[in-house]
Amino acid sequence: QVHLVESGGGLVQPGGSLRLSCAASGSITFFSIMGWYRQAPGKERELVATIGSGGRINYGDPVKGRFTISRDNTKNTVDLQMNSLKPEDTAVYYCNIKDFRGNYWGKGTLVTVSS
Repeated sequence: QVHLVESGGGLVQPGGSLRLSCAASGSITFFSIMGWYRQAPGKERELVATIGSGGRINYGDPVKGRFTISRDNTKNTVDLQMNSLKPEDTAVYYCNIKDFRGNYWGKGTLVTVSS
């Protein structure tokens, strides 16, 4: 079983920055995709960013140019640096890992962008 724990969420003003971290433990496979998804109240969960074990990265269109994802395969961590935050970035951010066995999710961390 895979266990994911997010940290770093909080309240930030528009235009500000925040860094989220996720630590994975358990039966982690070498070939995996780690990433971040978010869900705002009343809306569907959407892609923020993913990064493969070899470093291939995909960003959701709303965050391109503002967010940066990175991972450390030795420590089994994935981080999300969020810059130029907007009120519409407000959501619960979930860490995710995907491999041939399936999808695994963290419990989420709340990010609120407001003045």
